[in-house]
Amino acid sequence: MPRDWDAFYRQAALERAPAQVVRVYGPFAPKGPVLDLAGGLGRNALYFLDRGHPVVLVEKSREALKKLRGIRGLALVELDLEAPNALTHLPKGPFAAILMSYYVNRPLLKALPPLLAPGGLLLVEGFSRREAVRRHRPESPFYWEPYELLTPPPGLALRAFGEGWMEGYRVFAAYQNLRP
Repeated sequence: MPRDWDAFYRQAALERAPAQVVRVYGPFAPKGPVLDLAGGLGRNALYFLDRGHPVVLVEKSREALKKLRGIRGLALVELDLEAPNALTHLPKGPFAAILMSYYVNRPLLKALPPLLAPGGLLLVEGFSRREAVRRHRPESPFYWEPYELLTPPPGLALRAFGEGWMEGYRVFAAYQNLRP
């Protein structure tokens, strides 16, 4: 889904509610830093900052990053998560929570468990394949397949899952690192 994200964020407002999975499961994240991947204008990052977590927000749009500069407790990383070798440039962690909200990157999702602290949460939310069909984009790779998020990334346990109509066909999952 090619999109001029700089143009999009130039027009977008900062005030937006955090993702549902963040509002519902975010309070269960242990103390510590949070990693927000493809964080846009920081709606999820701001939620965690308000709760005392330092946040590292990764985003490729310079416009989004420009709007977020100077927010206390928020570290900004400019990185295109789909570029070759992007995974080698991820912040190191460990993180109390990692967020992937409305961003689909299957190789990235599988690479995240080593970055989670013991007890840490990986929170994922996005649109499902049914939404792609509804939007007349049935072949787009930027939607989660039915029940795809029921299978946790290696080393994590599924704590919550939902899929269905939520003002659009959406899906979410909360995974936890059970390593000591």
